Amino acid sequence: MYLSAISVPLPTYLSTYTNIMPAETSSSRALNAILPLVASGQPYEAHQKARTFASRYSKSTQYDTAVDVLFQSARELLKSGQQGSGTDLTLFMLDVYENKGENVTDESRGRITQLIALTGSSGTWRKTIIDRAVAWSAKYSTCPAGDPGLRHYIGELLYKEGAFDAAEAHFLASGKRDSARLLAQMMVDWSAVGGLPGNFALRGTLPYLENGNILAARTFIIQFVSKMISSRPSLASSLQNSPLPVTDSSDVIFTTDNVINFCQLAVLTCQRAQGDKNKAMRECWLRLCGTYQSKGGILASKEIRSVLFDIATLYFAIPPPRTQPDNPLGAMLSSMLGGGAPGGVPQRRELTPGLISPPAPGLD
Repeated sequence: MYLSAISVPLPTYLSTYTNIMPAETSSSRALNAILPLVASGQPYEAHQKARTFASRYSKSTQYDTAVDVLFQSARELLKSGQQGSGTDLTLFMLDVYENKGENVTDESRGRITQLIALTGSSGTWRKTIIDRAVAWSAKYSTCPAGDPGLRHYIGELLYKEGAFDAAEAHFLASGKRDSARLLAQMMVDWSAVGGLPGNFALRGTLPYLENGNILAARTFIIQFVSKMISSRPSLASSLQNSPLPVTDSSDVIFTTDNVINFCQLAVLTCQRAQGDKNKAMRECWLRLCGTYQSKGGILASKEIRSVLFDIATLYFAIPPPRTQPDNPLGAMLSSMLGGGAPGGVPQRRELTPGLISPPAPGLD
């Protein structure tokens, strides 16, 4: 009876998620005692009753009932502007998720996204929920970086609010093709504020490649180049022939920015990698890096060179040089994406030949 009050629009990727069914009829008794208190301006009393009922249900392993009480109580408190109480009940709900071992589903994710949307951006309440929700989804989904759908939703929410730096990590961790598209648009918007376009191209391309996500890397760079040239026509170059035999002219739109050109060619070269089985592609990668790094700039920097060494090992089974510098960017990405070797010891990763995604049509 209380579900009809839901008015927060769900994100597009949850369009199939249209309703949250009540867990058990026993939750009605608790909600009949709690929700009228919110409506009558007694949020403290409502909050305390919700915690009391939920604790009882949880201790008796009636987890679904506890979740239903906490979700609906938190939702109504947040709608009435009670961020502190609503956040507390949301975190309690996540505790119940943990105790139950609740896997990430459209329903369990949908409760969280609704409450995140209602919490608002003021203060640290929403960030607290987001951090806990991502940690839960990392534990109870197949993705160590957290559920891709949840990470995409959070990234999109933050992007629309103009929090580009915070949204970036969620889009990269999501790895979904839709996330790569939105990340490309966000990087174009971000570059308009100031900065070299190529630097923003790197921020999307290299992390996806380093995570072994060719599809996302290709989606990102195709969208980024298309949108960037649309907003800055002068960026297009009359040179449309690659100096390297890794592509044809239909795959690369050359620009006056060498870093953007490198990103496009890097993705296409990695697509054709087969570990140490394809010597021609290994040589292409070395030639590509050498050609563009010789021009100086960011591609020749210590941090980017270290990331490119990692990519060379991952896709082409090229061992890193013995004098390879530390890779702070790679360490940051590994931590952000749920990886990292125990004890801080770097592990050599290689993609199995044949598992690298082939070019997918219709990405844009």
